[in-house]
Amino acid sequence: MPNLGPTELIIILVIVLIVFGVGRLPEIGGAIGKSIREFRNASGDKKTADETPKEPTEEKPA
Repeated sequence: MPNLGPTELIIILVIVLIVFGVGRLPEIGGAIGKSIREFRNASGDKKTADETPKEPTEEKPA
């Protein structure tokens, strides 16, 4: 995997600004965040409300 320095990141940011425009950047960021959350939920990394127990289990002292 190539190392990305600050110069390369600035060039990528300028290209993204030219292609999408400044007004659409928040929409794109929100869509990327939503996609990452959905991917994590689908891959099972994050427990959903259905998987959590309804009542906490208490351990009896030995």
